[in-house]
Amino acid sequence: MEAAWWWALPLGMVSVGGGLLHLFHRRLRVSLAAPRVPVTHTLAAHGVTGETVTIASRRGRQLVGWWLPGGSRGTVVVTHGWGANRELLLPLARPLQAAGWNVLLFDARNHGDSDPDTFSSMPRFAEDTEAALAWLSARPGMADIPVALLGHSVGAAAVLLVASQRNDIGAVVSLSAFAHPDGMMRRWLAEKGLPFLPLGWYVLRYVERVVGHCFDVIAPLNTLPQVHCPVLLVHGRDDHVIPPSDAERLYASRGETPTRLHLLPGDHDLSQHIQAELPELLAFLDEALVESAGPLGLEAWINSSGSAGLQG
Repeated sequence: MEAAWWWALPLGMVSVGGGLLHLFHRRLRVSLAAPRVPVTHTLAAHGVTGETVTIASRRGRQLVGWWLPGGSRGTVVVTHGWGANRELLLPLARPLQAAGWNVLLFDARNHGDSDPDTFSSMPRFAEDTEAALAWLSARPGMADIPVALLGHSVGAAAVLLVASQRNDIGAVVSLSAFAHPDGMMRRWLAEKGLPFLPLGWYVLRYVERVVGHCFDVIAPLNTLPQVHCPVLLVHGRDDHVIPPSDAERLYASRGETPTRLHLLPGDHDLSQHIQAELPELLAFLDEALVESAGPLGLEAWINSSGSAGLQG
């Protein structure tokens, strides 16, 4: 019934005009909006040492985050996925902190405790990650400490976009990233029972116009080869939201970027299996960030992998 309603809208646009078109756009924005999941517990309730911080982002919006001091090994900035929040990635942040890494988690706009905005998008997740990096650089004693980015799903695509535009990131950990927004949108259209032509094609072009970016430019397939630091791609073999073939396409597109691909049991959120992979993740950060402090750090990391990529 819903698919029939959507399909009738663009047909009616031809005869009725702008009123139905506006209704179609509004319905589309509502359907694509990220759900806001509240943060339910404090750091103290989780038994974690840290503080709640406020981060200035674009358009005068404020982000709410958690700063977990860990030591001088480096700092990991964590970007959650669509419809998630900082609390959902705390189980991954805690062992990072225990291993001596500072961790900065934050809620993107329209998520968790952060301010609302007109819409969410992967480029806006990237803007919020940039805001977190600006906050970090202004914090006393943080200017000379290496920084890694870790993101999940849309957050993973966002940190790859950020890293492709900077030279001061020491490592990137991508969890369950998609290869191209076009593929994500086509899967969404299929779930709604909407045909790609002509309706789906129009939807993709409309979303590009709203977010202000061409999908090809921001696609991880095209940003990963522009990243100048080591990248770890982690993906669940049982992921039905973003298939593992996306991770394999990403790995194949890496170009000169030193990249490892690790496929592991698990679905999209990886929550039941990522704990077992923490030793490898921590080893990756040690090799990529700690060794990158020296002049031969990147070369040493590549040599330790045996090649520019290691598929697990």
